[in-house]
Amino acid sequence: MTTKSWIAFAVICFGLIGGLVYLSQRDKTDVSTIDVTTVQTASAQNGNIADHTYGNMNSKVILIEYGDFQCPGCGSAYPNVKLVKEKYKDKMGFVFRNYPLTTIHPNALAASAAAESAGLQGKYWEMHDKLYENQSSWEKLTGQARTDYFTSLASSLGIDTSKWLAELDKESVAKKIEFDQALGQKAGVSGTPSFFVGDKNVGDKYYVGDKLVATKTDEAQVVWSSATAFENLVIKPLLKENGIAVD
Repeated sequence: MTTKSWIAFAVICFGLIGGLVYLSQRDKTDVSTIDVTTVQTASAQNGNIADHTYGNMNSKVILIEYGDFQCPGCGSAYPNVKLVKEKYKDKMGFVFRNYPLTTIHPNALAASAAAESAGLQGKYWEMHDKLYENQSSWEKLTGQARTDYFTSLASSLGIDTSKWLAELDKESVAKKIEFDQALGQKAGVSGTPSFFVGDKNVGDKYYVGDKLVATKTDEAQVVWSSATAFENLVIKPLLKENGIAVD
């Protein structure tokens, strides 16, 4: 959908006008000349909102996550990824990009907008964490109840909620989310969460016990379902491959 249509959706979605069933389709953002494997700086194309980064961005290893705030899998992965982020923040960098699956998660786009608007006040990661930590409390809310809940999260973070609400319908927020989605499509994202280092999908792996398995079986688990598995089977090998010492 066009930026104008997206803005109208965002405003209505947060209860400023009323309810809305999201039916329209986005116009595709052209990222044909963009290298999706690199950290994106602020530009007109992404609404002058750069990639949200954490950790050592000078590292050879930058983990890019494409996530949906309403996605149950993303919610399950969140605490495991957070543990790894904190432990290895001096050795590698992390990026989060929006990939709301709006056809199955009706609140995902609103949540992305809530996080991006918080980011305009320097509170992106704080809102990112709050949304995941409280996913079960807002995932089924609609209309004013959803607005009030997201506003309460913003307020708890010391965000100027009047400014935050006003910035939800900024063109820059719409562009940023659409840009992230376009990057994900180009990268080959087929579901969320998806984790990439360079052009490799490093999260699409399964394990049994303490070893990776070649094919998914009934007993196999996806690597991001466990902090230990994610660390030992994904993160540590990546760091070692790039000559970065690990304990």
